[in-house]
Amino acid sequence: MNIELIEKELQSADSLLQNYTNNVTVFGSARTNQDDVLSSQARELGKLLSDSGFNILTGGGPGIMESVNRGAFEGKSSSIGLNITLDHEQFPNPYLDEVITFEHFFTRKYALINYSLACVYFPGGFGTGDELLEVLTLIQTKKIRPIKVFLYGTEFWKPLVDWFKDLDNINFVNGNYLDSLYVVDDIHKIVKILQE
Repeated sequence: MNIELIEKELQSADSLLQNYTNNVTVFGSARTNQDDVLSSQARELGKLLSDSGFNILTGGGPGIMESVNRGAFEGKSSSIGLNITLDHEQFPNPYLDEVITFEHFFTRKYALINYSLACVYFPGGFGTGDELLEVLTLIQTKKIRPIKVFLYGTEFWKPLVDWFKDLDNINFVNGNYLDSLYVVDDIHKIVKILQE
């Protein structure tokens, strides 16, 4: 691990993102096709949020990230991608006003979370799950300020939310994090809650 590279990535992120406020980070699968219904919903959410004055941050890659960046790019606010170098799947999508490329997942996750007032999670795989659990852990341990966390797609997220409740019931987690967790099926509800 290269400490100088880590410092450079954090400094690059801060140099760019300190200029943006009112940011919402959106996570989701890089493998979702652009003709999938989730992609069209992500694009619509990106446009709605952008037109409502929210800048959109994503991992800057394909799939859900590309869809939400496209919607934001078509809207009034900024579309920002925090990309990462991988052997497959990850390349900057064409709908970015700004892009930074990272080598390390943890510096990228820090930047995606630290500069946002909310995170929205569309269905995804290991990466999306990792990003969700990281945010919930940081909220629970008070390592970041409380932010709103949206899980889009009740049916997809229900097994995980049930597990969270089971963990709370046996005192393996502090259930207070549920106060910042919204499980929704309507993108308009996300926008409405963020505008309140």
